[in-house]
Amino acid sequence: MSVHHQAFFHQPTSTVTFLVWDEASKVAAVVDPALDYAPASATISTGSADAILRAAADRGLDIRYVLETHAHADHLSAAEHLRLKTGATVVIGSHIGQVQSHFAALFEADDVKPDGSAFGRLVADGDALPLGETTIRVMHTPGHTAACVTYLIGDRAYVGDTLFMPDYGTARTDFPGGDAASLYRSIRRILDLPPGTRLFVGHDYLPEGRSTYAWETTVAEQRARNIHVHDGVSEEAFVALRQARDATLAPPALILPSLQVNIRAGALPPPSDAGRVFLKLPVTTA
Repeated sequence: MSVHHQAFFHQPTSTVTFLVWDEASKVAAVVDPALDYAPASATISTGSADAILRAAADRGLDIRYVLETHAHADHLSAAEHLRLKTGATVVIGSHIGQVQSHFAALFEADDVKPDGSAFGRLVADGDALPLGETTIRVMHTPGHTAACVTYLIGDRAYVGDTLFMPDYGTARTDFPGGDAASLYRSIRRILDLPPGTRLFVGHDYLPEGRSTYAWETTVAEQRARNIHVHDGVSEEAFVALRQARDATLAPPALILPSLQVNIRAGALPPPSDAGRVFLKLPVTTA
């Protein structure tokens, strides 16, 4: 079994996308791709996603899956763009309906059915997908959202936002459906994997004292050095720490445009009668 990947760092949102493939068969998957979005002009473009497509073409890869670890609140997914270009199946955790239900109501998105049907394949804990001569295994790892999953491919685990680099810690849990205790238990499941398992995180936010972006760590490193959840940290202590930290955090800058697109599997809302596409901005008055 020979699994390889190439990472693509999306600087505007600090998102890391992974092109993962089985070398023998050249069958590939893309984990958490991002669209380019300019908030001031509400302009969407696909340069970052197209770079992934070029890299796949250069290697002769056949992209079969777009693997979403969850419905992201910090970037617009390029899943639909990649699906249209490659025919890939868009995959997400089977609990996505809970996320869709909340945000479809918020945005009055009547076209979104809260059953995951916008996605090509819903996966649950223990499911497996073929990737050429290897297998993608699924772990349900809720806490950041109810629908978060981790994808295990060879000796690698793509953990999305569940864990970050050890010097940054863990994901926030204050989104609808998030839960600090569930996150702790999900992380402990990940950290029960073999110590040498390579963990690939979905973002890096450069904590104080580090100037180089990073996205690869290991189970052993996380257990020894994660500032929030290293070995010896109890669930009670983690929950208290995580909830206190979450109370200080502002919403992600792109949460409103991102979730309108991401609950639709990366598709834009349907156009108006005049043919224009709008993203809604729900207003809260103090």
